[in-house]
Amino acid sequence: RAREEAIIDLRCHDLRDYGDESRRVDDALYGGGAGMLFRPEPIFAAVEAVQPQRPMFLLSPGGRRFDQEFADQLSKSAGFSLLCGRYEGVDHRVVEHLIDGEISIGDVVLSGGEVAACLVIEATARLLPGAMGNDASPVSESFGVSRMLEEPHYTRPAEFRGWEVPEVLRSGDHAKIERWRRAQALHRTVRSRPDLIERRGGLSSVEKRLLEEFPCVPYPERPL
Repeated sequence: RAREEAIIDLRCHDLRDYGDESRRVDDALYGGGAGMLFRPEPIFAAVEAVQPQRPMFLLSPGGRRFDQEFADQLSKSAGFSLLCGRYEGVDHRVVEHLIDGEISIGDVVLSGGEVAACLVIEATARLLPGAMGNDASPVSESFGVSRMLEEPHYTRPAEFRGWEVPEVLRSGDHAKIERWRRAQALHRTVRSRPDLIERRGGLSSVEKRLLEEFPCVPYPERPL
């Protein structure tokens, strides 16, 4: 929908269109070694054919860890390009002379950068004004402006198999509901991602009082 409404301009380019006469874009490694490497010529040709030029990021395990803050920065930029690696990666001259930065989605090995690129595009595009039906969602969701995990949510029925929706959410007291939600977001973040709390400089006195006012809702203690 965002593409149809021209909120996002997303284009995919096939490096093979810039390969040799047989559309080949890879070759063996100098010095020997397993696997193949992207040649520099088709990558430079593909990038230089795209106008206007945008910052180019290589999806790579050695890059900056992609997170919500990074997505927010990209969403506020004038645009960017992503280069998806394959095989053993790309000729280092591409990294040295063409790439503006590298992005990593975590300590995991993939066959190529396409899945990682989809993650980056999805996380960034949804932050663009008008991309989502509810513009408040990117603000209130996990890792949003609050830099905390999101609070738990409930819907109808009010009682299911003996499990009830917390009474405060059915009370109609909107101020109390907001305090409860804030407290539950804090509880969940302290429980599951204490590093996010530390990054914020710890809990404030107001937040500590909220945790005392509203106990944490139950969470399962199941081993992975």
